[in-house]
Amino acid sequence: MKRQLHYHNPLLTDLYQITMAAGYFEAGKAEQESVFHLFFRSLPFNGGYAISAGLEDAVRWLEHFSFDDEVLSYLSSLKGNQGEPLFTPEFLEYLKGLRWSCDVDAMAEGTLVFPHQPILRVKGQLLQAQWVETALLNIINFQTLIATRAARIVGAASGDPVLEFGLRRAQGPDGGLMASRAAYIGGCAATSNVLAGHEFGIPVKGTHAHSWVMSFDDELSAFREYAEAMPDNCVLLVDTFDTLAGVEHAIEIGRELRQRGHQLAGIRLDSGDLAWLSKESRKRLDEAGFEDTAIVASNDLDEETIESLRNQGAKITVWGVGTRMVTGGEQSALGGVYKLGALRDEKAGWIPKMKLSEERVKVSQPGILQVRRFREGDQLIGDAIYDEERGCPAHPTLIDPSEPLRRKVIAEAAQGEDLLVPLYRKGELVAELPSLDVVRDHAAAQLTLLDSTIRRIDRPHRYPAGLESGLYNRKQELLDALET
Repeated sequence: MKRQLHYHNPLLTDLYQITMAAGYFEAGKAEQESVFHLFFRSLPFNGGYAISAGLEDAVRWLEHFSFDDEVLSYLSSLKGNQGEPLFTPEFLEYLKGLRWSCDVDAMAEGTLVFPHQPILRVKGQLLQAQWVETALLNIINFQTLIATRAARIVGAASGDPVLEFGLRRAQGPDGGLMASRAAYIGGCAATSNVLAGHEFGIPVKGTHAHSWVMSFDDELSAFREYAEAMPDNCVLLVDTFDTLAGVEHAIEIGRELRQRGHQLAGIRLDSGDLAWLSKESRKRLDEAGFEDTAIVASNDLDEETIESLRNQGAKITVWGVGTRMVTGGEQSALGGVYKLGALRDEKAGWIPKMKLSEERVKVSQPGILQVRRFREGDQLIGDAIYDEERGCPAHPTLIDPSEPLRRKVIAEAAQGEDLLVPLYRKGELVAELPSLDVVRDHAAAQLTLLDSTIRRIDRPHRYPAGLESGLYNRKQELLDALET
């Protein structure tokens, strides 16, 4: 489904991207060919993996990369520190005729991704490739973060449905909408966000609030009226006053529903000792003949809480997760970056570029990067980042750029596949974007290929992902040359 939102605008960027663009234009470098990579340096949530997300929305933004009169008028109104126009008429005239013309290669949305691996690569005119940095990071960082959090929560639920209930706590309307999309990619079964259901085709689910119960004279009347209004979608929130008394009232309403040919779909617990209350509720429901009635739990859940509740034998069958999913919880941002990897010189060809830092983890990787993923049978065994200009050996040695002593040799029996595939060529979209359900299925299938020790919540094993040894050695040579 194609959508045009208010942020589908080239002004969704930081000012310094535009001042650099103006500088490239004045220096005669605007159309110099360049390569940039978008990646992150460390996994979120101290986890073992991340799930790439946001690619379709990045495409939708790139589709609207052009400069109409309103955009140009705004740019012409900006002033420098001395009150003079910030941008020259010549630069603004250049923008007027500018259209997206770069190549983009990207991982399929929903693909597992690890530190330093380019999620996408932009190759083309320096001015354009630089300008799009902020928007691409904004879109992909957030959705990758939330898809990853959702996958961890869904994994902790061990097959029980997880419902995303986070809109009211999300970072604004756009954040709520994108979080619902990303959470669905991560494996959530449904969302409470009706707009997300409309826009993306995500199943929508919901119960009722405490205010519904409080608006009636007593709880039983409130439940009865809700069952009258929603006989085939009756999930009753039982903890407004006394949880176990609420369960008994729900059972009474369940009997009335049966007499009318309907079923009590579930009860919801939203406070208290969820492990104990769910066990007591299950016992009472089963004794009353409501073995199929679901027990839904909410109340500031996350993967660690869900895992703990399951370990305590909680009888919860559906999990409603909100704030800690859609905001990222304790980690509010992914920390992805966008770095220049190479520039083309008319005489020398491609010249690798590298960001230096006193922190080893922040030294970027030079070249035109690709990721090759290796597997043996139905298990992933390692990923190599390599320079496309130099190629990748059939059985490379992987070297962790942050910890060079961590190495892995890929076995001869392994089969490799490159993850960055063409998305744009010369500004034209050349790939068909899959449906959201296909992306979701891809993410789920990817996780099944990952060893359970890497998927676990607490202190996961590290997946072997690193630089191909030839790229690592070349990087060291460049570092030595820069330091002399």
